[in-house]
Amino acid sequence: MRHLAVLTSGGDAPGMNAAIRAVVRTAIYRGRTVSGVYRGYQGLINGDIHELGARSVANIIQRGGTMLRSARSMPFMTPEGRAQAAENLRRHGVEGLIVIGGDGSFRGAHALSQEHGVPVIGIPGTIDNDIYGTDVTIGFNTALNIATEAIDRLRDTAASHDRLFLVEVMGRHAGHIALNVGLAGGAEAILLPEVPHDLDEVVSSIVEAQARGKSSSIIVVAEGAYEGGAMHLKEKIEAACGYEVRTSILGHMQRGGSPTTRDRVLASRLGYAAVEALLEGQQGVMAGVDKRGTVFVPLEDTWSKQKEIDWQLFEIAKVLAV
Repeated sequence: MRHLAVLTSGGDAPGMNAAIRAVVRTAIYRGRTVSGVYRGYQGLINGDIHELGARSVANIIQRGGTMLRSARSMPFMTPEGRAQAAENLRRHGVEGLIVIGGDGSFRGAHALSQEHGVPVIGIPGTIDNDIYGTDVTIGFNTALNIATEAIDRLRDTAASHDRLFLVEVMGRHAGHIALNVGLAGGAEAILLPEVPHDLDEVVSSIVEAQARGKSSSIIVVAEGAYEGGAMHLKEKIEAACGYEVRTSILGHMQRGGSPTTRDRVLASRLGYAAVEALLEGQQGVMAGVDKRGTVFVPLEDTWSKQKEIDWQLFEIAKVLAV
């Protein structure tokens, strides 16, 4: 395999640039040619494929976002679109593809491989940390730090004005961010998509906290934990117990900014591992990490199996919120 390509797909995550850098420089170190595909799968269809050198990825390890950019591609979801993408890879002489993204991106990579024989390897890049087969994904640690800092700042205001704050963090289907920042921020309650919540229970927890002498509270809400999100929950709480509630929706700021040291190291490790694996003949897998170090799992597992939240952390958070 003499020519590799790399693309980023789906939502951006801090550390994607570090992964791109690692892919490019590892491939060059091994004497291979490497190209970047701009704007994800849409770029594959459009033939937006350009050779990269070691200097092409200089001074990007500290930058958030993705230098290759990302885009959603409806045409790639069709057999015709994937056929065009595969033809463009062949026309550029690309023999193996590395895809940095989440489970939707991996589904696309798997389909491309199955239908057209393109060797692919995935690298998990998403702040949600919801990819099965890896303990942590690129961008997760940075998102935690951003959200935790925001909660620390909001607690100062909450304490100064004796207020209840609802803080909504990202996580439409997974509560990994909410659970970790809720525990780290000393939240009085954490609402997760994985745990059904009754409004009466939420209100009771607030009232009980007040009875125990708490004059202010922080409740962390994953965006998918309550229908209508934190704004709808705010209205329900105010109507049920009469407390003044403030809401802060952190939104996309969690996806931006310079990656932490941990995310840069993780991205570098996985970018290197993905290239080495392709050159050794592996394909159809994702490079991830667990307690053993770098691991490879079938791409199909990343979306067909569910990654559980850390239930021990959830129990700890409940105990420490008294």
